[in-house]
Amino acid sequence: MKLKQMISGALMMGGLSLATNWNADTANAKVTFSVSGPFGTVHGSFTGLKAVIKFDEKDLGGSSVTASIEAKTVTTGVGLRNHDLRTEEEWLNTDKFPLMSFRSDKIEKTDKGYKATGGLTIKSTTRTVYIPFTFTNKESTGIFKGQFQINREDYKVGKDGGSVGSVITINLEVPVKK
Repeated sequence: MKLKQMISGALMMGGLSLATNWNADTANAKVTFSVSGPFGTVHGSFTGLKAVIKFDEKDLGGSSVTASIEAKTVTTGVGLRNHDLRTEEEWLNTDKFPLMSFRSDKIEKTDKGYKATGGLTIKSTTRTVYIPFTFTNKESTGIFKGQFQINREDYKVGKDGGSVGSVITINLEVPVKK
């Protein structure tokens, strides 16, 4: 057995993690969304990502992601829509619910990359989500890319039915460095 594998096994048995701490390049991170409705598709984005990322392809059990984003940073390119999303109780009400957050419970290998399972909290409602993602490692830098969908009604965002579709597709692109 190779020395590195022996040390790795000993550390993991002792409860220590080999997962690398990655620092998110929040200025260049992209968190975008789209939602289709009867009048077309609305695209938008958020800024203000804060994340603690521990990840190693060889230590998925020790890997984790905790992230939050400021809800008030939502932008769709339409001023009135942005205002309503930020201020209206039925939408995000960012004064009352300033953060949206995710905390992983586990990270697993898949045939197309990885999958983070954890709790997504929006407007004080937490639901389990599965975020498939890829990771490109370039030694001291890397990039996480993922896409997943949520039902906005599960988080009490908007009202049932109406002129906005229920399924929101969220895209993540987070550059990182050690």
